[in-house]
Amino acid sequence: MSRFLWVALGGAAGAMLRYAISLIPVRGSFPVLTLFTNLLGALLIGLIAGAAEWAHPSPNLVLFAKTGLCGGFTTFSTFSLESYTLLKAGRRGAAALYILLSVGLCLLGVWLGRLLAARIFQH
Repeated sequence: MSRFLWVALGGAAGAMLRYAISLIPVRGSFPVLTLFTNLLGALLIGLIAGAAEWAHPSPNLVLFAKTGLCGGFTTFSTFSLESYTLLKAGRRGAAALYILLSVGLCLLGVWLGRLLAARIFQH
């Protein structure tokens, strides 16, 4: 199967998961679902990167999971639009909090994912 097809299949799965999460009802206008999605995606990509380094799965599986699934699941463009929308609405504090939480928690998520992968796959 073509590498592009592996990426496309993973991307479709990731986009469907992201859409499913977007259907969860939330209160307020703070973009908590995008934050959650990106944090979960960061944790997952850290886990996948660690697994790829230590367990040596098929390159096609890595393409499916890291480039496709995580790429289709996480959403930098939505994060950017929501940050802009908060700023445009004059909600500077909420925008700053959202940006700081998104970047900080997602970096933490990648680190935790790699830590988890190390515990699972390193002997």
